[in-house]
Amino acid sequence: MSDINETAISSLNEASSAISNLANSLDNSFSSAISLIMKSEGRLIVSGMGKSGHIGKKVAATLASTGTPSFFIHPAEAFHGDLGMIRPSDIILLISNSGETEEVIKLIPSLRRFGNKIISIANAPDSTLAKNSDVYLNIFVEKESCPNNLAPTTSTTVTLALGDALAVSLMKERNFQPEHFAAFHPGGSLGRQLLTKVRDEMLAQDLPFVSPETPVDEV
Repeated sequence: MSDINETAISSLNEASSAISNLANSLDNSFSSAISLIMKSEGRLIVSGMGKSGHIGKKVAATLASTGTPSFFIHPAEAFHGDLGMIRPSDIILLISNSGETEEVIKLIPSLRRFGNKIISIANAPDSTLAKNSDVYLNIFVEKESCPNNLAPTTSTTVTLALGDALAVSLMKERNFQPEHFAAFHPGGSLGRQLLTKVRDEMLAQDLPFVSPETPVDEV
């Protein structure tokens, strides 16, 4: 096996191990987050900076398509008008691996003034973000798979997995069924499969007719 493959396998194994570690470490804070979201009459708004922001966009997209109204707000843009997109009834999900990302931390005072509840995902239980959240979700990542232990790799993978776990748990709580999924995905194969009716495909006019006696070559 080549060194390249060994490096890739090591990276994948570290990610797999980190996700398993999170599964074994999940505590009541997760169910508290689900309860908070389910009780809310608002949306679940996600925000994060850098790689955490990219993960946040995917988490918001998954939530929105599986029954939990959600969208992403860039923390920097929030201070230039996008805070106006937030309602007091909304739950805010803030993502920061360090829990100290400046742009994210600066959001907290405004969110508190609005009266929003804050759920955070971070890898630092003693961080500013964790301490200023109504519910803190720890990802329990010990190291990145990056050879220098610097680039967000394992931490972003685990954060994404935790976001999927939130979405799946909320789907179950909402009794989200395939027909609901299809309604939100009319352009996808599942949506077409579940939503397309015979009348949508059948030609009702200008139908070609032949008699039983018509030769095959003429048909």
